Amino acid sequence: MAHEARQYDRVVSETPFARRSLITITLLFLLVILVLPLAAVFTEAFRKGVPAFLESLGDPETFSAIRLTLLVAGISVPLNLVFGVAAAWAIAKFEFKGKALLSTLIDLPFSVSPVISGLVFVMLFGAQGYFGEYLQQAGVQIIFAVPGLVLATIFVTFPFVARELIPLMQEQGSADEEAALSLGASGWQTFWHVTLPNIKWGLLYGVLLCNARAMGEFGAVSVVSGHIRGQTNTMPLQVEILYNEYNFVAAFAVATLLALLALVTLVLKSVLEYRYSDELSASRRH
Repeated sequence: MAHEARQYDRVVSETPFARRSLITITLLFLLVILVLPLAAVFTEAFRKGVPAFLESLGDPETFSAIRLTLLVAGISVPLNLVFGVAAAWAIAKFEFKGKALLSTLIDLPFSVSPVISGLVFVMLFGAQGYFGEYLQQAGVQIIFAVPGLVLATIFVTFPFVARELIPLMQEQGSADEEAALSLGASGWQTFWHVTLPNIKWGLLYGVLLCNARAMGEFGAVSVVSGHIRGQTNTMPLQVEILYNEYNFVAAFAVATLLALLALVTLVLKSVLEYRYSDELSASRRH
């Protein structure tokens, strides 16, 4: 038995050289892909000093882009939260016809290019689209306006909340909800006092990822925005415009806000992953 154990250790244990090589490769990869680009962004943003950086962020068009980004995220994320909870509850707690189709459709934005999704909305709601004539008669503008940005953002971000909650709710099962209902709780009371506390960390994790994608989305909103300065440009689009105009300090100043969002998201993601893993482990024990 001892001989077999020693053979097993030799098979599964890496040599010190292999461990050092793997660690070195990983660190070099992170340095080139993550650290150096972030350092370049902050270096270029502050190349002409803090006053130039603050002046760039205070530009009316840039401020409009920041405000629009927050508005679009503030609308799309809560809507995706409601959809994600409803979809996860339906898939995890019930059996019905079309369940597999619904699960597949939730993954659709992961397999469709954001540019294609933006083009679809243009084909539907643009001036020459299927509903364009009716929208013009009603005085409603979707494409090249805030509603189009919101629709495109919702499409590319709606899987995040649902995909975080579905496996968690499937692991937990329906025993707690059934017990609450048997004790006389209403459906609403069961959701607020049983289901929601059980999924809170997974829900926050999904919302965090959804918000990060919503604020950083480029492809879909680029198609439906029309790049109207001060009106339909979000922060990623404003970075592109400023960079193409060789206004590098202003471009990288806006980019630092997106980079800071990414860093904050990374920190919060790590915290929530820790709590989320504890929640999954607890659900498995029960």
